[in-house]
Amino acid sequence: MPLRKFERFLISQCKRLHCGLVAGLLLAAPLAHAVSRAAPPRATYANPVDIDYRYNYEQMNRGISYRTGADPAVVRFKGAYYLFQTLADGYWRSTDLVHWRFIQPDRWPFHSEVAPATLVADGKLFLMRASMRPQPLLFSTNPASGHWSFWTRWLPMVPKTTWPGKSILPGRLPSGPWDPGLFQDDDGKVYLYWGSSNVHPLYGIQMNLALDKASEGEGKRVTYPGDPVTLIKLHPAQHGWERFGRNHSNTTIAPYIEGAWMNKHGGHYYLQYAAPGTEYNVYATGVYTSDKPLGPFHYAPYNPIGYKPGGFVQGAGHGSSFEDVHGNWWNTGTSWIGTNWTFERRIGLYPAGFTADGQMWVNTRFGDFPHYMPEHKLKPGESTFTGWMLLSYRKQATASSQIADHPPSLATDENPRTFWVAAKNAPGQTLTVNLGGPRTVRAVQVNYADYKAGRYGDAPDIVTRFRLLGSVDGMHWHTLADLSKSRRGRADAYLPLKHAQTLRYIRYVHIHVGAKHLAIADLRVFGNETGPPPPAPVLVSARRLADTRDAEITWKPVPGAVGYNVRWGLAKGRLFETYQRFADKPTKLKLTSLNKGVRYVVAVEAFDERGVSTLSKTMVLEP
Repeated sequence: MPLRKFERFLISQCKRLHCGLVAGLLLAAPLAHAVSRAAPPRATYANPVDIDYRYNYEQMNRGISYRTGADPAVVRFKGAYYLFQTLADGYWRSTDLVHWRFIQPDRWPFHSEVAPATLVADGKLFLMRASMRPQPLLFSTNPASGHWSFWTRWLPMVPKTTWPGKSILPGRLPSGPWDPGLFQDDDGKVYLYWGSSNVHPLYGIQMNLALDKASEGEGKRVTYPGDPVTLIKLHPAQHGWERFGRNHSNTTIAPYIEGAWMNKHGGHYYLQYAAPGTEYNVYATGVYTSDKPLGPFHYAPYNPIGYKPGGFVQGAGHGSSFEDVHGNWWNTGTSWIGTNWTFERRIGLYPAGFTADGQMWVNTRFGDFPHYMPEHKLKPGESTFTGWMLLSYRKQATASSQIADHPPSLATDENPRTFWVAAKNAPGQTLTVNLGGPRTVRAVQVNYADYKAGRYGDAPDIVTRFRLLGSVDGMHWHTLADLSKSRRGRADAYLPLKHAQTLRYIRYVHIHVGAKHLAIADLRVFGNETGPPPPAPVLVSARRLADTRDAEITWKPVPGAVGYNVRWGLAKGRLFETYQRFADKPTKLKLTSLNKGVRYVVAVEAFDERGVSTLSKTMVLEP
């Protein structure tokens, strides 16, 4: 194929896969495709975030433990990013948002932090944990070293709050702050936001950290100049996404509001909150806006902003929003696992931002597929999606052994709550996936499950060691990745290949995992099959139901499709919401997350192993 014709072909494919940056590079440099072979590969990541999640032991009566992570607070401080989360005996540091190193603090007065809040002020990184009683407020000027000091050993109680275990008297608030959030405004004033309840709202108060009076001693470093202010509460009768239960289906339990986080952008304050409950696929982030840090706040009609009810990773509530070093916005969220315990969870990282007129958005489209980590300021609408498609869904899987009710077929069903379990947790056990034909493979993700784990805290043997092999014919194998000397645990190991390879078989060869059993929830393979992407689906109907918080979306099946993305938003150019649905499910979806009185636009796209279709025609969901 002549050079320019080959370039035009690649550009057309990249545009159809939403890889605009790659297409632009090809146009800018006639030999870019040749040069790229010698250039280092661009960094990619995939959710759940690949960190060494710590073992927790909430179910002591059953003797079961599990790796978990939730309520992530990410902050940029002195050239690095720091990740704090619930139920960890430390925190993580990264310089690129891809590779994270766990840091064990040398001074940690907590049994384990829960729903932590962070604040960068006066050249210090502050850390507060959720609590129902006075707790220390820590700070560090060098968190990379693990060294922390007390700003105050005991935070004074928020005015007008009640001690835990006491009845709430008239004019008093529940004890706290639970699920705290800290924010410093441009004028230097600091604010505390908090609350986690299906009865009480979120609260806020100005908090004086006496940054210019540190020499006066710990006892005088924290005061509250005013009284708490009631900020926001849930309205599930108006906001469909705030209803409790899986797919918002439980009407007997009042939903929870929690996870306050504040950002300021363009002179406006964005108070983020989580609802309706962390133990479901629809755990999401919403936002209220104001022109003052303590309100009054106004509900955003485009809520929820962080929402991921479908796919392998489900749930995107209770996290944090932050800017990276290039000026790109990100949102973190809590994802639902829920196998061993209701609150078994993971962490997700998603691109985020603001439109020119101030609408906040979080992009969870293909949020559990590989994405590029930006190395520059993204342009409006520029996608980070690699275009690497899922090659392993429902593919044939075989294993060296298994126990009853946990066959290898469960390792390709895109469900972290089902998993293959080997008969023995011993070196040499294998799990093999047949992709059904030669495919261009670019990355593999190994997601472990904790089946009757029985571990707690940290130990030298809680490491993940294995090898990944690839083959074209199932007889001749070569190494794709070798973690035989790994020194850390990787519950969700994401392994991009250095070079794309044509393969039909992917094999996991076990060496060690620090658990009682070898259990793998999914062996996920990403890349592409040769050929054009699927055609756009035909959108048949989109109609609001009698309860206008709900709508029914129907489309025609696309032959060969792996799945579909139902996308909706306030306008055709703002389809920021996504519900991913696999093709072995009906091509009809009941959306239950709509706001009453809001007009929506909806469309559907199909995807397969070759790429993503263009969007269907759009339809309007009138209020």
